[in-house]
Order: sequence, then structure tokens, then C-alpha cells
Amino acid sequence: MKTILTSIVLTIAFIFSPETTTAQSFPKMDASPMDLVIARADRNAPPIARVIYSRPSKKNRVVFGELVPYGEVWRTGANEATELTIYVPLKLGTTRLEPGNYTLYTIPGEKTWTVIISSDTNVWGAYSYKKEKDVVRITVPAKDAAATTESLSMVFRPDSTGPTLMIGWDNTYIEIPFKTL
Repeated sequence: MKTILTSIVLTIAFIFSPETTTAQSFPKMDASPMDLVIARADRNAPPIARVIYSRPSKKNRVVFGELVPYGEVWRTGANEATELTIYVPLKLGTTRLEPGNYTLYTIPGEKTWTVIISSDTNVWGAYSYKKEKDVVRITVPAKDAAATTESLSMVFRPDSTGPTLMIGWDNTYIEIPFKTL
């Protein structure tokens, strides 16, 4: 009985001690929080592909052509380069992509974007981008969005031939058409 009472007293003393009642010191939320999107054939199906990326915000800035320069390799987000995981064989353009992890880069342009799938993974930004690690490059049209998108956004749209990755920010979006095999 004495042991139980001692345990209760120590527990109460711990709970109400000044060290445990102060606020926790967690870091502030990232200015460009991480997000992910998953492509599935239907809600309960296994994943086909996944993208993990960080979502920078427009914040009254001109995005494409200024914040994100035209004609330069972009990590397609903020912080770490955008990660693409393929779970089943897919085709992009004429190239077969095997299951595995890749990095998704883009080169934005006024009328078209170059989409790059790279085998170089776990990289920060596009500072260490190596063209020799490209698995596939395709060109897609840059489209005018119906409304301004404040934070970089991505979504997989299911299509009859496979998932299409839509990437939009500011007043622009692109579509990357993957084909299932």
C-alpha cells in the first residue's frame, strides 16, 4: 500500500511540476508545407503512383517568369526536390517507367514546359540536378487556369489510359499524362 501511495504522490508531483506545465517548443509551421497526392484506379485499389512535394505560396508575387524563372530547371515545389514513386510500370511519352523512386523536375516556359523524370533521388532543390540522370523528358503545353491558385497544387486525375498528374500554381497549370501498361 505504501508503494502505491508513493507512486501516486510522485505522479501528481510530476504532472503539476513547473517543468511539465510550460508550453512545448515545437518549430513554427513550414512556410511551404509538405503534401502528397496518390493515384489509384479507384478508392480501394492499390496505389499506382505517388508524389510528395512542398507547397510554396504566391503571396502577391509574380510566380512564373520571376519567382520561378523561365527556361531553368525547377524542383517543382519548394525545399526538397519533388519525389515521384511509381508502384506499377507506367509509360510517359514513349518511355517505360519501372516501379521505383524518381525525382520530378520541370523547366517552365511561357507556352510549354519540359517535364523531367530523374533517377537521382533524395536531393534538395535543383542545385545538384544532373542531366545524365534523366530517365525521360517530355514537353507539355502550359495552360491558363480558370482561377488563380495561391499555393502550388498537384492532383492525379484518373483517365481511361492512366493517371494524369495536374500541377497548378498562380494562373498556370500543366498536365502530365502517364499511361498504365
